[in-house]
Amino acid sequence: MTSFEASAGRHCHNAVNPLHVAMYFAPEPADELAALGLERGAMVYLAGRAAPLGAVGAGTVTATFYNFRHTHVERYIPAAWAVTTPKAVLAARLRGADTMLRRLLGEEALTSKEMAEAAELALRATEACRREARPLYAANAGLPVPEEPHLALWHAATLLREHRGDGHLAALAVAGLSGIEALVLHNATGTAPTSALFMRTRGWSAEQWAAARDRLRERGLLDEAGDLTASGAALRGEAETLTDRLDAAPYDHLGPAATARLTELAGGFTRTLRAMGAFPAVHFGKG
Repeated sequence: MTSFEASAGRHCHNAVNPLHVAMYFAPEPADELAALGLERGAMVYLAGRAAPLGAVGAGTVTATFYNFRHTHVERYIPAAWAVTTPKAVLAARLRGADTMLRRLLGEEALTSKEMAEAAELALRATEACRREARPLYAANAGLPVPEEPHLALWHAATLLREHRGDGHLAALAVAGLSGIEALVLHNATGTAPTSALFMRTRGWSAEQWAAARDRLRERGLLDEAGDLTASGAALRGEAETLTDRLDAAPYDHLGPAATARLTELAGGFTRTLRAMGAFPAVHFGKG
């Protein structure tokens, strides 16, 4: 894959990915999962995303999610599976995705030829995804493809997200970054959610965050002020380049023209999601 094509693949991912990510901010999926008896917040998120793996324990979730504190995960997994089943969670999250997309995109978009075309292209891209060493992708790839185009597109977006995500975790491991260190380094860019939000949602303490920052300083990746050094920026760039390489297959399979078309179509739907307030105005910065 050329550098231009790698960039095109990343742009396509950035256009498609929000179609899946919106579910973590919309009320409908959370309402469906809470109706099963799951606690809102961390339990809903962890169980909803881990359900394709089956009734796994905390160790599997920590390994596949990478940047969550293990003791934080242990508070909710496997307790969630005593409340409900992965099968029920999968059905609930699909119902939630359906009602979410109907509200945010509208019936006209859902039944449009553009939606059907985007679904067809995204599913075609997933044909080239590989299951080896990609547990979250592989688990989701075992689920049936929904018949309705908007849900088929949501399903394909989920597959493409987890495929790239699994590859990104491999890149972080190659870079020698622990889960919390990856968060601290990302936060240091000034374009990520605040450290307080990262700590709250991933279960890390201020002391653990400070210790991770110190380790990154010792490696020369952060300066004394906690900003990225040239070495830190280079390491992040190398990780992103490796992620692109590991995620090249779906877009190589589509080819440049179809990748550009999927980017255009998904980008239009994503702009509508943003205009409808699908994503919160998160405070960004290092604070």
